[in-house]
Amino acid sequence: MKKRIVGIFLFNEVEVLDVAGPFEVFSLARGDIDSFRVCTISETGGTIIARNGLRLQADYSFENHPDIDILIVPGGYGAEQIEIYNLAVINWIKEQSQKVEYITSVCTGAFLLAKADLLDGLRATTHWMDIDRLEEEFPKIQLVRNVKFVDEGKIVTSGGISAGINMSFHLIGKLCGEHVVKETAKRMEYD
Repeated sequence: MKKRIVGIFLFNEVEVLDVAGPFEVFSLARGDIDSFRVCTISETGGTIIARNGLRLQADYSFENHPDIDILIVPGGYGAEQIEIYNLAVINWIKEQSQKVEYITSVCTGAFLLAKADLLDGLRATTHWMDIDRLEEEFPKIQLVRNVKFVDEGKIVTSGGISAGINMSFHLIGKLCGEHVVKETAKRMEYD
């Protein structure tokens, strides 16, 4: 069984836990073999500056990243106020959606999936502070409130910040079984 490659999209002003939560969960998950290889991808590669000044180094750029199986699109100010207007990012997300097994969002990363027309007609969620805006700007989405994540098959959206951890455990359960979820949560001391 091959390792699935999890690509986490990085951009300036990304919410740190939106990246770090799923990174940690997928990095620690162990099925019969090491089930996942996690990498980070930004538009041009190099260093990005996350919320509150944390510097992160992307492993790859849009031009040189490996084929990925699971794409995680995090949120934060950079998603909802900057990257939502970046056509190169929106087009890359659309392109990846045709190739990946799963495409996911954490928090306001849902705005980027919505802008790429991936959520029309589907149920989705985002951070509680931004759900009304998402509903207003993208009326074809069926917004679900007060949940950690919404699974629509290939597309999984999650609520605010720490909900990306819950969503990541959910995907690991689908792909590797609940025993792997329990073992990973125990290693992380996550309830």
